Amino acid sequence: MKNDYLKGRGAQFNAHNRFQVLKMEPDQEQTVPDDDFPEPAVKTQFFAETPKQIVSRPNSPDIGFVASVNPYMGCEHGCIYCYARNSHEYWGFSAGLDFESKIMVKKNAPELLEKEFLSKNYQPEVIHLSGNTDCYQPAERQFQLTRRILEQCLLYRNPVSIITKNALVLRDKDLLQQLAAQNLVVVLITITTLNEELRQVMEPRTVTAKRRLQVVAELANAGIPVGVMTAPIIPGLTDQEIPKLIEAAARHGALWAGYTIVRLNGAIGPLFEDWLRKNYPDRADKVLSQIRECHGGQLNDSRFGTRMSGEGKYAEQIRQFHDIAVKKYMPNQTFPKLDTSRFLRKRQLNLFD
Repeated sequence: MKNDYLKGRGAQFNAHNRFQVLKMEPDQEQTVPDDDFPEPAVKTQFFAETPKQIVSRPNSPDIGFVASVNPYMGCEHGCIYCYARNSHEYWGFSAGLDFESKIMVKKNAPELLEKEFLSKNYQPEVIHLSGNTDCYQPAERQFQLTRRILEQCLLYRNPVSIITKNALVLRDKDLLQQLAAQNLVVVLITITTLNEELRQVMEPRTVTAKRRLQVVAELANAGIPVGVMTAPIIPGLTDQEIPKLIEAAARHGALWAGYTIVRLNGAIGPLFEDWLRKNYPDRADKVLSQIRECHGGQLNDSRFGTRMSGEGKYAEQIRQFHDIAVKKYMPNQTFPKLDTSRFLRKRQLNLFD
């Protein structure tokens, strides 16, 4: 690895932004040092954003959720493969270093969610946290927007699903237990690799796989339904770990396992290739070739029906490996159907509940 490699960051440069650059002013409230994560070579800045609405309803048949809430845009975790990187370009930033070092903070997110719940037109539905970026990324320790959102979901008894790769989710175990007691929550922990050397460069500001498995166990022991996403699977780099990942997750109490195959749309393609050639030059061509084979000869794939699971022999091989491992280690796997019937239209609790 070269001496000028930016440790603590996934992307090593700012990819070109295809949109007109906007002028953004940094929030005066800066981050405090976080002992749980390495200090990045490029400092993080926060930008205050006050959107008019917070619930997004993506129109995609490939996505298993209907309504999502993202209190942060951009993500300090710095995962090099992250599909959300391209969305940072809409803010006038780059999908590269900017994505992981310039974080948009939607400080009014909890209030906007409550406004949604109080709307006479709102129909109870599962709210998915982290449809785009991780709601428990390091910034959450400071801003606590995710915790306040969970408080709103508990207050109005609206079901919520969470996906994260951060142990900070355990901070909110008290709220999650109360939600779980009413069948109002499910948590998914993303685990991409058990190889710590790979994790450190691929997901530089995330906790280790060992720690994530401990999080799975602690949530399961607390009665909180928990599953794992072994995603994204990267052919030639992480696909051989599928059985071990699912076995370990099941052993720690995971009820369910899902996956996607990596796709490198937009600026993510050159960012990922640069990262791959700098960290794994001996296997870069093989990895890129197998990714292309999963997506009709391209690194990118926007086709509904194939973009998440891929196609071709490598994609089919991955599907079979995953299915066999799930049947072996999670023979009774179930994904809880959360309850929308408990929703309270008004901000009050039943005296007898």
